[in-house]
Parts: sequence; C-alpha cells; structure tokens
Amino acid sequence: MSRKVSEEEYQKTFSYKFRQWLNAEKDPFLNTVEMKRQEPFYEDPQVIARRKWERKLLAEKAYDLEHNAKIRVFHKIYRCFSVLFCIFLVLMLLEAVSFLPTFGQADNPANNEVAARYLEKGLEETGAVNLVTGMILDYRAFDTLGESHVLFIATCTVLILLRADGKKKGDAGKDIDEANDRVYEPKNDVILQTVARILVPPIFIFGIYIVLAGHLGPGGGFSGGAVIGAGLILYLNAFGFAQTERFFTAKTYRRMSFGALACYSLAKSYSFYTGANGIESIIPLGTPGAILSSGLILLLNICVGVVVAGTMYTFYVMFRKGGY
Repeated sequence: MSRKVSEEEYQKTFSYKFRQWLNAEKDPFLNTVEMKRQEPFYEDPQVIARRKWERKLLAEKAYDLEHNAKIRVFHKIYRCFSVLFCIFLVLMLLEAVSFLPTFGQADNPANNEVAARYLEKGLEETGAVNLVTGMILDYRAFDTLGESHVLFIATCTVLILLRADGKKKGDAGKDIDEANDRVYEPKNDVILQTVARILVPPIFIFGIYIVLAGHLGPGGGFSGGAVIGAGLILYLNAFGFAQTERFFTAKTYRRMSFGALACYSLAKSYSFYTGANGIESIIPLGTPGAILSSGLILLLNICVGVVVAGTMYTFYVMFRKGGY
C-alpha cells in the first residue's frame, strides 16, 4: 500500500511541480535564468555612409533599368504577351459561352436526375417536409459536417490570433484589464437594458423555434443558430461580460461545440454505414409534418444551431475584447 505523504513532502515531488507548471501557476525558469542587460547598439557613421555608397553604386551599375537594353526588350515582350494572353482568354470564354444551353431550356444540365430525385423522392426518403433541409442534412450531410468543422476551426484560429489573456497575470494586471474593459461596458444604460430584457427572451425562443422546425418549413440550424447568436450579442452589449459569463463562458462554448460536432459525426457515421452497406436503419422517419419526424435531421439541426450560435458569439467577443 502507498504511504500517505505530508503536504511539505508532496510539494517537493516532481508531480506537484509538474502540476503547477501545467496549470500555469509557477514557471520553474522564471527569475532563475541568468539574463544580461543588452547594451544599446550604435553603428559607426562611417560604416553607414559606406553602406549607402555601396547601395548607390550597385543600383547604378547592376540595376541600371533605364539604360539596360535587355530589360527594355523584356518589358516590351512582356507587354505584348500580356495583351495577346488577355485576347486569347476572352475568345476562349466567348467560345465557351456560345455552347451554353438556352436559359430555361428543359434539358439544361441543372435539370438532371439528381434534382428530380430530390423533388420526387425527398419527402419519402428523408421524411422532411422542407426539402432544402432534407437535402442539406441528409443527401449532402457530409458536406454540412465539413462546413460545421470549418466554423469550429475558424473560431480556434481567431482564438489563437486574438487571445489576449493567455498568460497568467497578477492581481494588479487583472485589475488594469478589467478597468480598461469597462470602457466598452454598458454604463448601466437603463433604456438598453430594459429593451434587452424585453427582446432577448423572444429572440432566443424564436431562434430555438427556427432550429426545431427546420425540417417542417423555412429555417434550420444555420439560420436559427444565427438568431440565437444575435440574442447573445445583444445581451452582452446590454449587461456586460460579468452577467453574460454567469451562464456562457469559453469553457461552455468549447464543451457545447465539441459535443455538437461529436454528436453530428456519430449520427451521420451511422447513416453512412447503414446506407453504404444496404442495412435498414433502425431510426424511423416518423410522420411527415410532425415535430418528431425526418429521422436524424432534427438532431442534426440542433447540433448545427449550437455550433453556429457559439461561433457568432465567440467571434464578436474575441474581436471586441480578445478573451472572455
């Protein structure tokens, strides 16, 4: 059996020091590495003058563009070739356009068997009354999964580039940051906060309705998530970070986005596997027009809405404050 050690002995162990370093509580190299103050560097004026003279001599002898016959010939050929290339490109485009079918023609490439399949079999195969949602989250669900991951990766990129609170600071540094941030906080604007109290709940409810009814009519995860994200931004502008971070922080966003993307990936992996192997799915499509219908589309709409709402809010916060 392991022996229980005292607090003093534990603080001397490697695991304790490693934990402190991992949590950014203590840097083992801080104030322990010898550092020498760098003396200011002053360059000799004669060296500067000689360097300028050498550059001037190089420009006059090696890069004499005005009196260099080869460069003049090259410029003339370059201009002639550019004009000929533009003429050739325009002729190619005009030739390609001349072979396009007449606008509105019945046998246009756009009117092919894929579009006909969406319209004729979409309701039967997806169970979604909104055929656009059925196409995006069923026929083209793999593409939508990529779009959701693009949003998440874009958010991670913004966090990397604009994050301002990556290093731990002392209490004084935190106080200064909070004082500077108060410049952008609402100064207890009664009109703005009253309007926000009235509008934010209906905005959230409307966004949730758009997400949940995306398979029944116009809407879906992208548009509903945008509405919910706009509601979060309005609440932030009215009540500030202190109130908003009581229910939505960076950790909340990370967990919600990871959970939504993982749920989307697992759900569609099941659909891809069953469809590719000719296995009948155990998930029923339900009755078209009912809220619990269209198979996995309702769940996928919720996942997309969560990612879009969090991404919108995070973009706004990072560009405004550099962290939250």
